[in-house]
Parts: sequence; C-alpha cells; structure tokens
Amino acid sequence: MGKNKTFNEIIGKSAGELAQLEVELAAKRFTLRVQHAFGQLENTAEIRKTRRELARVKMALKNKIAQ
Repeated sequence: MGKNKTFNEIIGKSAGELAQLEVELAAKRFTLRVQHAFGQLENTAEIRKTRRELARVKMALKNKIAQ
C-alpha cells in the first residue's frame, strides 16, 4: 500500500476486504519492527503510520461487525 488511506476509503470496504487488509498491515508492522531492531530501517515514521492505519482498519471492521 503506497499511501495511507483516509478513513472514508477504509469504511467503504467490505468486512472481508478489511479482514485481509488487517492481516497485511499486521505483517507489515511486524516486518518493520524487526527491521528497526536490526538497524535496517531508514524511515522509522513508517512504523507509526502503519500502526495508525492498522488501528483505523480494526475500528472500521469492528463497526461493520457490530451493525
């Protein structure tokens, strides 16, 4: 995923798409954390962006399931 999506774009996705996106972002977050631990990560802000986007996806998924 190139750039961060707005919350409105995330809400427009189906529950299945959100679940898949959650898995992808969790894997990306893990990879970034490992790279940071080994000193291989140049852009540390990417960790924060990914974490926040993952939180947005989780919130949208929770709202979809609650409806």
